[in-house]
Amino acid sequence: MKKDDISELLTLEEAGKILKVHPGTLRRWDKEGLLKAVRIGSRRGIGDRRYRKEDIENYIKQKKKK
Repeated sequence: MKKDDISELLTLEEAGKILKVHPGTLRRWDKEGLLKAVRIGSRRGIGDRRYRKEDIENYIKQKKKK
């Protein structure tokens, strides 16, 4: 990841608002590999989740095609 990409990372809450889903849904999707999160830091060994804005936009486009 390039330094410039950091501004394109969204928090769990921000991504949830954009996708209109509960944060728990995003956690599940990450676990299932549906929408992967980027881990930041080492909160209890797992890190905080961040989502690439580009990945969210691609997910939305993919859902619109169906």
